[in-house]
Formats: sequence, structure tokens, C-alpha cells
Amino acid sequence: MPAIQYLATIFVNAAANVYRGLWQRVGELLFGIVLFFVELLVLTMVLYIAGRIVAGEKRASLASAFAIALLGSILSSVFVAFIPYSILALFLSILVWLLLIKRLYKTGWLGAIAIGILAIIIFIAILVLLALLFGIFHIIYEWLIAPIL
Repeated sequence: MPAIQYLATIFVNAAANVYRGLWQRVGELLFGIVLFFVELLVLTMVLYIAGRIVAGEKRASLASAFAIALLGSILSSVFVAFIPYSILALFLSILVWLLLIKRLYKTGWLGAIAIGILAIIIFIAILVLLALLFGIFHIIYEWLIAPIL
């Protein structure tokens, strides 16, 4: 679940559950904010590395990667929150991500697709390395591989 969507869910639940304690709601909100910024940082680095590999050093900057990560996360969360058909929201999210990559890295559609695919591969590699480091690989395996099999 994207971090912004997580924050929106927390706000809705906070309004509905007035009996829960204030500190529990503050903790959930704080967790959502921290999750958003960590997700934004990781996504920025992944897009920066993929952009440098595919588009080159001159076109792929850290500022562009940050803008792509921030705008892509926000717009994808808006699509998921307000479009009732999940397949349409997914299609629009992918289109927006590719358009942002194409526009900010000044590349063509094939370059944007290549950067997107490479970013996914790099993200999964980082995820697996962190899972091995923290000893939670079985959780990542169940989350990523088990639904496919």
C-alpha cells in the first residue's frame, strides 16, 4: 500500500474511531509519515540509478529522480483512492509514471519503459538483500513469489 494511501486510510479511520486513544492515532500517523519519506527516499535512489544507467549522466539527475518519485507516488495514490476500478487506476498510474520518466529524463517511450523495468529490478534486488540482511526473506518470498505460483 503506498504511503499516501496509508495516510488517507489513517485519517478516515481516525474520524470513524473516536474511542481509540489519542496516542495510538498519533503513532499511526507518525508511522505513515515516516513510511512515506522512507519510501520516497528509496524510490528516488532506485530511479536515479536506473536513470543514470539508461538515460546517461547528463539527463538523469537526483532532483529529477526525486520529482518523479514524489509526483508519481502522489498521483498513483490519488488514482487508487478516487477511481473505483482498480485496473483503470493501475493503467493510469503506469502511464503517469512512464510519462514522468519520459518528460523529466528527456528520453523516448522505450527509454522510459527501460528505466521503469530496470528500476523494478533494482528495487527487488534491494528488497531481497535487505530481507536476507534482516532475516525476513520468507516474508518477502510469501509476499512476492507465492501469489504468482
